Amino acid sequence: MTDLGHSAFDLFHFFGLTPDLVCIASKDGYFRQVNHSVLNCLGYTLEELTAVPISTFIHPDDKEITSRTRFNMLAGQPLTNFQNRYLTKSGAIVWLHWTSIFIPEKNLVFAIAKDVTARKQSEQQVEENVSKFKNLATHFKYSQEKDRKFLANELHEEIAQLASLVRLDLNWINKNTPGLPEASKAKLEHVISASGKLINSIRKLSYSLSPDMLEKLGLDETLRWLSDEFYILHGIPCEYTNNAGIDRLPHDIKLDLFRICQEALSNVLYYADARNVKIEIEQKNDLLCLSISDNGRGLQVEYRGESPATREIKERVASIDGDLSIITRAGEGTIVSISIYAPPA
Repeated sequence: MTDLGHSAFDLFHFFGLTPDLVCIASKDGYFRQVNHSVLNCLGYTLEELTAVPISTFIHPDDKEITSRTRFNMLAGQPLTNFQNRYLTKSGAIVWLHWTSIFIPEKNLVFAIAKDVTARKQSEQQVEENVSKFKNLATHFKYSQEKDRKFLANELHEEIAQLASLVRLDLNWINKNTPGLPEASKAKLEHVISASGKLINSIRKLSYSLSPDMLEKLGLDETLRWLSDEFYILHGIPCEYTNNAGIDRLPHDIKLDLFRICQEALSNVLYYADARNVKIEIEQKNDLLCLSISDNGRGLQVEYRGESPATREIKERVASIDGDLSIITRAGEGTIVSISIYAPPA
């Protein structure tokens, strides 16, 4: 062991009793002394550790950041809460959490580390599980949209066309069958009128399932149409404002924002008893913010976070790594706010 002075030896002997990894290193990057915890953790002998630079044992992917951090420490900046990976003699990877200080008058670095490998492995497992969950959620969402598109196409191309054909035949019968009793004629005209409404309803349902306008005209025009349509169908004024460049967003994000607005308006329709609704989109620095607010009675306790529409909103927001806030008060309405990271172009 290199002589570091009697007091330093006594101090190091004291740290030899701790399970933490303790070492003294030279300014030029060599181990001068280590406690038994270092030897046990890395699997090398003291002679092996002190014969080559410390960087020899650092994981290749962590060498650059370790070098930069060490440079700052030698310049007088204490090193705390720094983590990097080391390779053991057997080839295993260990994660070490360091606290180090440079002692200029001795040209030595005194460092203490904790082996946090088990914790990092647990964190990585959690991250992998979250990633798998997100992938499954994304797959389910895409499958759902694919099924919606198929159903919308079937409604528009098959059922709506058949209903149109039935209406044409009913019109022909009405015009080309003389002597029909008045009651029968009135009934026939009623059915013709009802079939026209059925065709319109099928087309609206088809559009709500898979909005072609989103691909053709963009999200801004689609949300404007959605707001107008909500007012026309339900008699509830829906104001729409947008001061952000939302049509620059990827198609998947635009589709999610459209669906979120649909679900929020569904909550307004069935639970809010509102007289007015607002959909607002604005850019706040690097965040794109969407809010849907109403002046209704507020979500009842049994529906907060539990209605199908609210669950759908939460899942959609989570799938695009957004933040969701739902503020609701009895008699004061509800504000659904979503923000996603989307820097302006």
